[in-house]
Amino acid sequence: MLEIEGLRKRYGGTVALDGCTFTVAPKRLVGLLGPNGAGKTTLMRCLLGLVVPDGGEVRWLGAPLDGDRGRRFGYMPEERGLYPSMRVAEQVRYFAMLSGLPSAAAAEATTGVLHRVGASDLSERRVEELSHGNQQRIQLAVALVHDPEILVLDEPFAGLDPLGVDQFGALLLDLAADGTTVLFSSHQLDLVQHLCQDIVTIDRGRVVLAGELEQLQRATAHRRVTVVFAEPSTTAWTTGLPNITVERADDRHVQLRLEADSDPDHVLRAARTAGSVLRFDYEPPSLEELFREAVGR
Repeated sequence: MLEIEGLRKRYGGTVALDGCTFTVAPKRLVGLLGPNGAGKTTLMRCLLGLVVPDGGEVRWLGAPLDGDRGRRFGYMPEERGLYPSMRVAEQVRYFAMLSGLPSAAAAEATTGVLHRVGASDLSERRVEELSHGNQQRIQLAVALVHDPEILVLDEPFAGLDPLGVDQFGALLLDLAADGTTVLFSSHQLDLVQHLCQDIVTIDRGRVVLAGELEQLQRATAHRRVTVVFAEPSTTAWTTGLPNITVERADDRHVQLRLEADSDPDHVLRAARTAGSVLRFDYEPPSLEELFREAVGR
């Protein structure tokens, strides 16, 4: 268990972290969310020991993290941290040795991690010759080559095509299932909702929403209903329905906001008075809605 307790950091008059507190459990993918400038980068740098917080503590397995963080953490920065002209295997092996592995162990670990990220056939290629997606694979290989206990990724899906996103996401799920503690930041909320069991949302240096995504959705006071009609219709059928707001509508689609105690069967019966219903979806709020409510804008 990775525990972040009351982290504070100020840069002059700017408060970057203001008592940031949450936990990251093993075998879970945890999405770190927040608007630009919320404090996510400062938080990650504190976890990695690159920034010393003004207060608070980071604990791993119940004990404060010591100075040997490089062996415990794997880090994948948003900006590319690779040497463009180096060959892939040489580069991964170099970073393995920087992490403390002796030469022979570094070579063995390099072979294994390139196979794991699906990049064995790229070992003799130069990084500058690779596509963006394959460069992401090598960046992840560098983060994993020393077999870290905790993996911190900053916008790992940025710039990937849909196939690359699927492959990268599957790999992260496998890593978490094998016991690696995985925390990644992303602005792609639909992707976070698809992959992550837990989320942490930071705004102005404070945690404003944290926990298991399904529980957070169940705890909200409203639901969404989307109705699709076979033929053009109006929203007149919604008049008089209690605790319901029309959020969006065109001639065949209507999106409603319902309070949690509203009866969806009552809404469906009313919709059928207006025409043939092709689709009726009753859902909790999306992660994007939770995010917008949590940050208040």
